[in-house]
Amino acid sequence: RWIKFEEKVEDGGERWSTPHVPALPLHSLFQLRTCLQKGTMLLDLDATTFKEIIDKALSGQPEEAELQPALRERLTALLLLQPQHQPTKSLLQLLAELGLSPCRGRKPSSPTRHPPAASSPGQSEPRTQISKTPLKEQLRNRFKKKVLPGAEAAHIAVGEVEFLEKPFAAFIRLRRGVSLGSLAEISLPSRFLFILLGPPKVKAYHEVGRAMATLLTDEVFQRVAWQAEHREDLIAGIEAFLDELIVLPPGKWDPSTRIPPPSCLPSPRRRTAVDPLDQQPHGNGDMTAAGDRASTGHPRSGEELERTGRLFGGLLRDIRRKAPWYGSDFSDALHPQCLSAVLYIYLATVTNAITFGGMLGDATGNMQGVLESFLGTTFAGFFFCLFSGQPLTILSSTSPVLVFERLLFSFSQDHSLDYLEFRLWIGLWVAFFGVVLVATEASHLVRYFTRFTEEGFCALISLIFIYDSLKKMLSLADAFPINWQYRLDNITSYSCTCNLSSPGRQVRHWGGPKMSMCGPSSPPTLSLQPPATLAGLSRTQCLDRGGHLLGTSCQYVPDVTLISFLFFGGTFLFCTALKRFKSSRYFPVGVRKLVSDFAVILAILSSCAVDAVLGLETPKLLVPSELKPTNPARGWIVFPFGANPWWVCLVSAVPAVLVTILIFMDQQITAVILNRREYKLQKGAGFHLDLLCVSLLMVVTSVTGLPWYVSATVISLAHMESLRKESATSAPGEHPEFLGIREQRLTGLAVFILMGVSVFMAPVLKHIPMPVLYGVFLHMGVTALNSIQLMDRVRLLLMPAKHQPDLAYLRHVPLRRVHLFTIIQLLCLALLWVLKSTTAAIIFPVMV
Repeated sequence: RWIKFEEKVEDGGERWSTPHVPALPLHSLFQLRTCLQKGTMLLDLDATTFKEIIDKALSGQPEEAELQPALRERLTALLLLQPQHQPTKSLLQLLAELGLSPCRGRKPSSPTRHPPAASSPGQSEPRTQISKTPLKEQLRNRFKKKVLPGAEAAHIAVGEVEFLEKPFAAFIRLRRGVSLGSLAEISLPSRFLFILLGPPKVKAYHEVGRAMATLLTDEVFQRVAWQAEHREDLIAGIEAFLDELIVLPPGKWDPSTRIPPPSCLPSPRRRTAVDPLDQQPHGNGDMTAAGDRASTGHPRSGEELERTGRLFGGLLRDIRRKAPWYGSDFSDALHPQCLSAVLYIYLATVTNAITFGGMLGDATGNMQGVLESFLGTTFAGFFFCLFSGQPLTILSSTSPVLVFERLLFSFSQDHSLDYLEFRLWIGLWVAFFGVVLVATEASHLVRYFTRFTEEGFCALISLIFIYDSLKKMLSLADAFPINWQYRLDNITSYSCTCNLSSPGRQVRHWGGPKMSMCGPSSPPTLSLQPPATLAGLSRTQCLDRGGHLLGTSCQYVPDVTLISFLFFGGTFLFCTALKRFKSSRYFPVGVRKLVSDFAVILAILSSCAVDAVLGLETPKLLVPSELKPTNPARGWIVFPFGANPWWVCLVSAVPAVLVTILIFMDQQITAVILNRREYKLQKGAGFHLDLLCVSLLMVVTSVTGLPWYVSATVISLAHMESLRKESATSAPGEHPEFLGIREQRLTGLAVFILMGVSVFMAPVLKHIPMPVLYGVFLHMGVTALNSIQLMDRVRLLLMPAKHQPDLAYLRHVPLRRVHLFTIIQLLCLALLWVLKSTTAAIIFPVMV
């Protein structure tokens, strides 16, 4: 059988082979061409039953090849016999048959899919004729899931018949697809039939049938077979197929070897003749060919980023483009995959908010802290997902904004200015400048962003995620030091006692037996007081009562750092393994896809379960539980006048220009990356509308003293990757086709609603270890880093030429030019990293 690739029944007759590329003898194609030239040809035949088709095929023979009436009757009876199909059985069916086989016994010969036709019906077991209605086995056949909706069947009957003296060949195309009862393995409408029967002395019938099946599964020949009006059209289609044929020389390969299906197939458009002018590259450099540039370039730059020449013209065009899709932005989210995306991005966003909230608190004297980060993320993210042009974008605080906040707070302290009021005026100026940029359609400058810019920015943000996750893990060694001096053999000398600083007072072991001492310098002795009379003091109780700890094991802590690193690495590896589980060979495709969609959630739940079983005091996710400002000295509304001189509102325009450039570059570079053509987005982008939403949010967050927000590249890429759509059905051996991204607003809205209610979910969230979430951070950073071409070219630097993959740009660009381009990118990336680590980090988007 064929869908796209060939499958054979194995010699045992109980299973189908793995799909493989058919290898045909060249002579079989020549024989097929001869059969089509001399045999019966019926195009656009009106028939509704298989018997009617056979009768018209036998009556439509040329006079010189017409069969005798007796032979026609025998041939009709033979063709109307029910074929024997190899059923596709589930694992449970195979196990049931295996359990029942000792009781049932076994027939001497196993049934085959194509029984030999050389023997007459009277010499073998009686077989029924083809039923006019589908059989139960056809309707329940699980193989139908592999067939695309709207597909039609083609039937090929070939074999050796003793009562024929010369071959009988017929090619039939029905005017409309009809169901031919129980003829096919599964119930499908049929369109094409090919029959080739002849005397046993010719042995090539089977190979001719394979050649016909291979042609009918070829997309180019299918088009010819559908449109053919005469016999010559089909012959021309075979000639075109032969023109593309590639011959493997005998002796250089094993014909019995099954060639596995390739990971990707050439498009039929590339195989058909095109204008030579269309093959010229259109890129602006040697690094990418035309197709590569189109697949990774700018999204519909000809329409979305053109200037209209009118004030707010680009914004109005964005609104008109996105308005028709607004209803489907909610209905398209009704899919289980969206649930996994919500949980995944929610946990990533919570971790990011806590991380940046803590750093903002340190940088601004708690004028902005974790609670402000939670509230700001909730409001800004919800507003942006509800009204933006690209709702798949996730907003977050970024490193350049954090650096600017630190510098602004230090400047305010040094010059006795109110930090929040000064920041309010800067935010209002930034919002004004942002609206001006939207009005003047400044977003059209995005068309000048090149692959160099996009990859440099994405690589830097991804490396920041990886670096921050590793830095957070290494900082655990400060809070939970590793016990380098601990020796198991010296366990008898380890002790810890509580000294209440009063001679003769009762002192107790921390977690050990009760001890007493007469003075601080006297050796401890066991107390004669019964242990049950008074419980031992814990470390916390001892310190609360004004005591201090004495002993060699008082600084001992469990190896929390070690188990945290195990959780960190285990979560990362588990996420990666489960994401790749979709392409494994185990379990049905539905199970694999479900596991892959929920990979991150399963990894987090597994790690949390292990942590709960071990019971170690690993650092947990701590969420604010009270709705009050982190710094009691501030309120929820920042007033524009009163604390600073009047001229501050004017001077604020100077730093606002710098922040505007930072926000514009950060937002638009991320927007370009998310709207690449390779993601196959159907609802269009909204560069001007997104920038307007960010500008309006600057007003609200500045007035309320909440952090400023801009698109988060890595989390947004993770959001899009978690919503990838693939074809639900694929032929055996065919990789699922990437269909695009599930574009909708509901996942983002749900994420930020959960962020808002996280304050009330603190008792549940406190059971999630922070190292597990840092492992998710590492997974997101590595995934985003591997999604850019830069990493492929970095690997090329370490590969000998003979082991390098067959990449498209390596066929058109000299390898030394590729290496030079990569090295320049790496040097610029290193410069950006150094710049990011200094106080000049606020200008790094401009440097990109």
